[in-house]
Amino acid sequence: MTYSDRKHRRSPKTTPLLPQKDANFGHSEAGFDGASFSGAVFNLSTTMVGAGIMALPATLKQLGAIPGLIVIILAAMLTEKSIEMLLRFTRVSKSASSYSGLAGDAFGGFGRTLLETCIVINNLGMLVVYMIIIGDVLSGTSSDGVHYSGVMEEWFGQHWWTVRSNILLLTTLLVFVPLVSFKRVDSLRYTSAMSVALAVVFVVITAGIVIVKFINGSIAMPRLLPKLVDQASFWKLFTTVPVLVTAYICHHNIHPIENELRDGSQMKSIVRTSIALCTTVYVATSFFGFLLFGDHTLDDVLANFDGELGIPYSSLLNDVVRVSYVIHLMLVFPIVFFSLRLNMDGLFFPYAIPIAYDNRRFFSVTAALICFIFLGANCVPSIWDAFQFTGATATVSVGFIFPAAIVLRDTHGIATKRDRLVSWVMILLAVSSSTVAICSDIYSIFNIGVEA
Repeated sequence: MTYSDRKHRRSPKTTPLLPQKDANFGHSEAGFDGASFSGAVFNLSTTMVGAGIMALPATLKQLGAIPGLIVIILAAMLTEKSIEMLLRFTRVSKSASSYSGLAGDAFGGFGRTLLETCIVINNLGMLVVYMIIIGDVLSGTSSDGVHYSGVMEEWFGQHWWTVRSNILLLTTLLVFVPLVSFKRVDSLRYTSAMSVALAVVFVVITAGIVIVKFINGSIAMPRLLPKLVDQASFWKLFTTVPVLVTAYICHHNIHPIENELRDGSQMKSIVRTSIALCTTVYVATSFFGFLLFGDHTLDDVLANFDGELGIPYSSLLNDVVRVSYVIHLMLVFPIVFFSLRLNMDGLFFPYAIPIAYDNRRFFSVTAALICFIFLGANCVPSIWDAFQFTGATATVSVGFIFPAAIVLRDTHGIATKRDRLVSWVMILLAVSSSTVAICSDIYSIFNIGVEA
């Protein structure tokens, strides 16, 4: 192979970050003829429905039931439009087969690297937080010298295998490592379907409790509009913006899923179906969660399922909710990890062949990321605070700023006036939500310091 051949093969614009069915390297797994519609829907839906679902009832507490539900639906519509624009610009840009490739097509190598960095920060932060939550729920957590028992300690008592670090080690080795070892995102379709089913289980349990308490006459009328008593309560309404803006973020997995489809023309319908499914789950979770706990709804509604619910078998239902949620996060983990690995590889090996065709690089990057996530969740408790700041910027950049910037850049001249208007709205929402989230985090940290 001549130097010019090697240079052409390693060009970031001609070598896809993701393996495709028509790539010259063959299939990463023999006998694979493309992903199905249902498998793609489950994988995309699982990418959306992560830990953020538990924060949605609190948005209704702040906004009121009617405005809260309306905003959830509007966020879904805006996300669908942003993804539609990404897909449309990708098809016009024949050199881009990935999200970062599309950014590179619009802004060059710097844009590609910046987007990959944002995706890595966003996904890495999410997975560390997922592992922290799993450890808290299963093994318990300590705060101000007080230890709160986890589910495993409550059931089996204190043993070597109920210690937080050991539980997370076993979870990593027995659950995460096997699931992140797949080279195709379609291989996760069954675990993704189970993950979505567990989110539905949470909705069903919450709705069931509400119905029982409604029959008993112990459910109060939910507050339909926001409660504004002073200027502080008005500004507090804007703290819901980051939660709602990031609820549907799945852009980093759009291209990996599309590239494996048996019929790529189905992607638009897959996106709409997934968003419709997630919106249904979000609306039901928000409504029933707020109806059940009212003004006592906590920022993380899972924390409400830690006491008496006012119905028989409250303790059992609490455990079912918490365990099902932990299993849900375990099954979300590999789908988020998939795009994390792709973009981390793109950062460090931008000119190499797709990672799926290089076993040594595939398993090396996988092992390094798993170790970092495990150590981050176990050894650096304050890492959560750091990711609150990075997530406030990286997440909205991935979901809104980059899609809008690509449209406004319009290197192929296909953007409509409506596209440009929607893009400016997305940038405005992204900047405002980031500002609110960062200011809120700074205020919380300083407020805690003053109280201490």
